Amino acid sequence: QVQLAESGGDSVQSGGSLRLSCVVIGSSFSRYSMGWFRQAPGKEREGIAGIDSDGRTRYADSVKGRFTISRDNPKNTLYLQMDALKPEDTSVYYCAAGRWVVEPFLPNEYNYWGQGTQVTVSS
Repeated sequence: QVQLAESGGDSVQSGGSLRLSCVVIGSSFSRYSMGWFRQAPGKEREGIAGIDSDGRTRYADSVKGRFTISRDNPKNTLYLQMDALKPEDTSVYYCAAGRWVVEPFLPNEYNYWGQGTQVTVSS
């Protein structure tokens, strides 16, 4: 059984920064592709960043140049550094893990999910 736990969500001013963390418990973290998703009220879950087991990254256009995904395999931890935050970044942020991810922005590609952490950006 794989468990994911996000942390780091907070309320910040527009232009500020946050770093989200996702600890993975119960399996070989280094073998998983990992993703960050977000979901605002009334909207579909949106894939924003992905990193595979080799460290290759992909970003959605909405966050490219502002967000950075990274992983620390010895610590079983995934990160999302978020800079230049905007009010439209306000969402619940989720991390996800999958063994055979081809398209990192599709939720169905992932097998395990965290509970989410709230990020609120005020103008």
